[in-house]
Amino acid sequence: MPPPRHAEIAGAGFAGLTAAAALAQRGWSVRVHEKGPEVRAFGAGIWIWTNGWRVLEAIGAHERAREDGYESPSIERCDQNGKLLMPPIRFSDHGARMIAVVRQTLIEALLETCLEAGVDVVTNSEVSGASGEGELETAAGGTFPADLVIGADGVNSAVRDSLKLTRRRNGLAYGGTRLLIPRTREEMEDRTDRVLSYLNGERRLLYTPCGRTQTYLCFTVRPDDAEGRAIPVGKKAWIDSFPMLEHVIERVGDDGRWDRYEVIRLKRWARGRVAIVGDAAHAMAPSLGQGGGCAMMNALSLAAAVENASDIPGALAAWEERERPLTERAQHISSMFSGQRTDWRRRGIFETARHRPTGAEGID
Repeated sequence: MPPPRHAEIAGAGFAGLTAAAALAQRGWSVRVHEKGPEVRAFGAGIWIWTNGWRVLEAIGAHERAREDGYESPSIERCDQNGKLLMPPIRFSDHGARMIAVVRQTLIEALLETCLEAGVDVVTNSEVSGASGEGELETAAGGTFPADLVIGADGVNSAVRDSLKLTRRRNGLAYGGTRLLIPRTREEMEDRTDRVLSYLNGERRLLYTPCGRTQTYLCFTVRPDDAEGRAIPVGKKAWIDSFPMLEHVIERVGDDGRWDRYEVIRLKRWARGRVAIVGDAAHAMAPSLGQGGGCAMMNALSLAAAVENASDIPGALAAWEERERPLTERAQHISSMFSGQRTDWRRRGIFETARHRPTGAEGID
């Protein structure tokens, strides 16, 4: 019997770990390289829509990821005084569900799934590039041949850049500080379960129940708003903008980080035996909450595409042709979405959220 085919993966984030688990479950040997000393996500929440939960169920990570998840039924957009700017959007009216989880909870669920499937996860291993012939290279001078190399190493992907695949990389006109705060007893007892998006001029504050005991906040501002993007969060500046939320903002600690959002488009998602997935391939604005969902969908579909393929480059080309259009539509809508409820935008907003990913066809 021939040895199993082998994959080398750069990056132990949502895309890299999903691809690793899906490949290992299909009989591949897999090694994941993580440049940090441990596999971790920064301390914030993440929205997972129906499409993402289908991926997690397909690889068997959904129950662990849902242990501390919190489902919100709707989103309300308000001004700084809490006045509704538009009618609430109920997710079930559009055939979708959204469950927010702590990012680290999701990473741990994916990591445990990988380890159970026999994936070798190597930390303190920084990847410096790859060759189209199927060799992953590390900063320490190592060369790792594989049947398939996957670049899942984020917006600053060394794998992508070594192959000169970037077509366009645009910093958007806003960014956000994302963090978690504890939910109060009153919030838990009152079951404040809606997502609330507050707007005051160029500043936005997103409130998402995330897990049983935490709330995910995102403070969104333009890059030139020095007070708004300060770390630690400038509580006075934000309370001045949203005085009715003083009881929420006062609970913010000294953690958090401000990131300028980016949109990345590639010439191709694959070259030779190398595929690019996740933010490395298609970073997008967070407006739809689909960055993680698209990353996991494309990672699962990649594993399904190469499972028994005799021609890996050909399988990667077919994978890109099938999966790329939906992801790029989500990118486009997320960049221009402003909350207006025109019919065509409503359809576009929930198209990805309802999608049944390749590799998860039998899952409701």
